[in-house]
Amino acid sequence: MSKQFYSILGNSQKLDGGAMFGNAPKALWQRWVDVDEQNRIDLVCRALLVKDGDKNILFETGIGAFFEPKFKDRYGVQEDEHVLLKSLKDAGLSHEDIDLLVLSHLHFDHAGGLLSQWQEGKQAELLFPNAEFIIGKEAWERAKNPHPRDRASFIPGLTDLIEQTGRLHLIEGESCDLLGEDYHFFVSNGHTPGMLLTEIETGQGPVVFAADLIPGVPWVHLPITMGYDRFPENLIEEKKVLLDRLIEEEGYLYFTHDPDTCLGQVTKDEKGRFTTKDNLKHLVKKMM
Repeated sequence: MSKQFYSILGNSQKLDGGAMFGNAPKALWQRWVDVDEQNRIDLVCRALLVKDGDKNILFETGIGAFFEPKFKDRYGVQEDEHVLLKSLKDAGLSHEDIDLLVLSHLHFDHAGGLLSQWQEGKQAELLFPNAEFIIGKEAWERAKNPHPRDRASFIPGLTDLIEQTGRLHLIEGESCDLLGEDYHFFVSNGHTPGMLLTEIETGQGPVVFAADLIPGVPWVHLPITMGYDRFPENLIEEKKVLLDRLIEEEGYLYFTHDPDTCLGQVTKDEKGRFTTKDNLKHLVKKMM
């Protein structure tokens, strides 16, 4: 049975370009992106919805709208409303209709959309009341016991809210019975320990939800990493293994943060560098 793929936009951000491109000089990275007067670049927080038979599967939730105003400004969140919920509605669903929710890791720009929109004087509530939460065990442990370097990347109390649902499934292997045989995990430790990249088998080549291993097209270029990555050299090695295999299998990358591209097929350019082709900005009921 073919699957229906939808790109689902969440709230967008502006973040420092130097932080997003690690040790690459601005003279290089400003060729690929526009930069504002505060040295920030535009980023989206894009989820992926897969309608597979009678299952609605959502991969990540973006940053959401849970931040109080001072943190919203600090992290460059652009919209006040919870954009993910609107995008799901445009795809014919609500958060209550999601059956399985796969989180690559629990940094706030990938998991914040789990929470309701900020309201003064009210605690944020966990959304997705009918979803089973699928998270890598190592990524979960990292969220519960973060390192001082990345403590600010996690949402205090979120793991408690998820655990209290009784719908948490921690993954230690390369698959999950809830998802089925067409879904496999590639574990990456370069950005944050235990990050799960889901590979989805289709009739047109595998699609890999690239999360923060490769947040957008510029980061497909092998040496390019982020300042937020915990182990950049390891990340580059992981990236090469994945990209080499996707070329052999005529596979695709799905990008979470690229404003202009959600999906591209992995290839190499005339100089032998990794890149993508046939890039798409949106997926609306794409059958694969």
